[in-house]
Amino acid sequence: MRITYSPLGDEAIVIEVGQEITKEATNLVRAITKLIEETTIDSVVEVIPAFTTVTVFYKVSAECQYEDMKNLLTKYIVGIKHVDLIQPRTIEIPVCYGGEHGPDLEYVASHNQLTVDEVIEIHSTGTYEVNMIGFAPGFPFISGMSEKIAAPRRATPRLRIPARSVGIAGMQTGVYPIETPGGWQLIGRTAMELFLPNEKIPSLLQAGDQIVFKPISKEEYDKWEGTTHATV
Repeated sequence: MRITYSPLGDEAIVIEVGQEITKEATNLVRAITKLIEETTIDSVVEVIPAFTTVTVFYKVSAECQYEDMKNLLTKYIVGIKHVDLIQPRTIEIPVCYGGEHGPDLEYVASHNQLTVDEVIEIHSTGTYEVNMIGFAPGFPFISGMSEKIAAPRRATPRLRIPARSVGIAGMQTGVYPIETPGGWQLIGRTAMELFLPNEKIPSLLQAGDQIVFKPISKEEYDKWEGTTHATV
């Protein structure tokens, strides 16, 4: 794949591995992220992976301008001959679907000419992948959802979406870790806390994690609400 570099303001550089979101692209993004994080580069402040890009923020100095950082990163990245990744975590996320926690579940069902139970079954079947964290603190953009339950964003976004709400927008599904405005179709809510601001790593989900959604009852939701994740 052809890797390109471009400046982002005065203190960041964007590494792009391609234009299309593919498994090869996401694996290369993870490999580059891992390489930079494990390489001692004093001027690097933060590394942020996305679908097809890695953004590197760095401290600008007389010895470290854009071209200097670009040349340094190129020297390391050009040596990547294969993608050697760590074994991804698999996180089971319990979800209470429908009712007060999933006010748009019936819309998603009718939009796709399915029953509510069929939407739940499809959404909770298979394994998803976290491609990136963004939009809001700890918000995971998750790929792998079946097109059978795809649904457009709401015409009018909600001003307040409860934390831990599970939503669908287009071909993606995601979980709102904190209360925020948003326009995704809400189909349920997880009992699991995904964003803990006082932790060293506040976001419990990271790019590359594998996700499994597990349907739970309202009673189970009330019992488990506020728990952190369990890796399976």
